[in-house]
Amino acid sequence: MTLMCIPACGEIGLEVHEDTDQLIRVEQGCAVVKMGKCKDNLDFCRNLRRGDAVFVPAGTWHNVSNTGRGALKVTSVYAPPHHPRGTVQHTKADAE
Repeated sequence: MTLMCIPACGEIGLEVHEDTDQLIRVEQGCAVVKMGKCKDNLDFCRNLRRGDAVFVPAGTWHNVSNTGRGALKVTSVYAPPHHPRGTVQHTKADAE
């Protein structure tokens, strides 16, 4: 399980987990999730708000973007686990 804090106008970043199912739940804020079978065709798009969750099957391209004015906080559960226990990862934008 991970907790992510995404700043206003930020996003998780387009990604795919080939062998990992994922459940993403909005804990605070509002967002839009886009998903699809290929990164150039994200044909599923839904608005999310506090308490909403979305299931991302393994092999599905996806991105979550913060559409609110404040921080977006989401929890994500991976099966099997995607990050080792205790991992702290800075945002992709911070790494660039």
